[in-house]
Amino acid sequence: MALLAYLKSLFILQLLMGFVFVVSGLIINFIQLCTCVLWPINKQLYRRINCRLSYSLWSQLVMMLEWWSGTDCTLYTDQATADMFGKEHVIIILNHNFEIDFLCGWTICERFGVLGSSKVLAKHELLKVPLIGWTWYFLEIVFCKRRWEEDRNTVFTGLKRLQDYPECMWFLLYCEGTRFTEKKHQISMQVAESKGLPQLKYHLLPRTKGFTTTMQCLKGTVKAVYDVTLNFKDNQTPTLLGIVNGKKYKADMSVRRFPVEDIPDDEQECAKWLHKLYQEKDALQEMYNKEGKFPGPIVIPRRRPWTLLNFLFWASLLLSPLIKFAYGVAISGSPLLIIGFIIFLVIASVAIRRLIGVTEVKKTGSSYGNQEAKKK
Repeated sequence: MALLAYLKSLFILQLLMGFVFVVSGLIINFIQLCTCVLWPINKQLYRRINCRLSYSLWSQLVMMLEWWSGTDCTLYTDQATADMFGKEHVIIILNHNFEIDFLCGWTICERFGVLGSSKVLAKHELLKVPLIGWTWYFLEIVFCKRRWEEDRNTVFTGLKRLQDYPECMWFLLYCEGTRFTEKKHQISMQVAESKGLPQLKYHLLPRTKGFTTTMQCLKGTVKAVYDVTLNFKDNQTPTLLGIVNGKKYKADMSVRRFPVEDIPDDEQECAKWLHKLYQEKDALQEMYNKEGKFPGPIVIPRRRPWTLLNFLFWASLLLSPLIKFAYGVAISGSPLLIIGFIIFLVIASVAIRRLIGVTEVKKTGSSYGNQEAKKK
């Protein structure tokens, strides 16, 4: 075990895995670009192909969580709810407290066969991120600038376009709008007090506009809302760098299913429903911190081999020519080739580190309620 942990910590292995992810991502993005000719001919075929292509990229990240780090994901939900997973269009409401919360969500999506067709209401800045933003663009992800006056038409158009989506779709909403930090929580609770809303201990005040708009636009398409509350055993603070280094975490997720018929159609009543939901999420987190578990029966979805097989496919395809090239450079004796290859490795490592930086709590998040940051 010590040897395995040592191997996982080796930078060269991490760099090779990063190389596979980046190069395969560029190949996938190029293929996605080529599929655009299908859109005016057969839109549903275009969507089905791009679901598979995006799966091939995202599953490499899921593989890191499931197989490389060995992180456990346990669900607290009833069997009737678990039986519906992957069989209906749903909206997912997930708390936004951890760097790898999206990765835990993707892991559950993969285990129930909806990873390729998973959606999210994403901030517009991510559209500019290579691989991630580009793949999402071809997958019809809805991007917003979090300024409603500018987002209204874009969000309405993007959501209504998904009404006839052919694959089972899990649409993720981070209703808090940004990752939880103590500073943002303090500002958020000041806003809550000014609006006469209940205080939350473990969450930011939810932004209701995105949820009510999504419910309105996807009415008749989505069948339920899944409230997902995520936490980690032993007060762990997981990071993507920890996953890359092979560190194992234990994730617990409480999942509650609400049929859309039980959620008010009126916008104001729907907003009140969401605020009440976050009070319940806060109570769940309080219980978890005291008892070390969520209430209800446990469901542990089995880990599937496809993420590992997909990575091995790309690794065998891409690493063999890279290793041959590196060997040729090494035996060539040419200082120019050797220096050029070293520069390539440095650039590659910096690029991968920048991609990881997209997930870091201290480097992400909005200036919600922070007037000083907004002025800057």
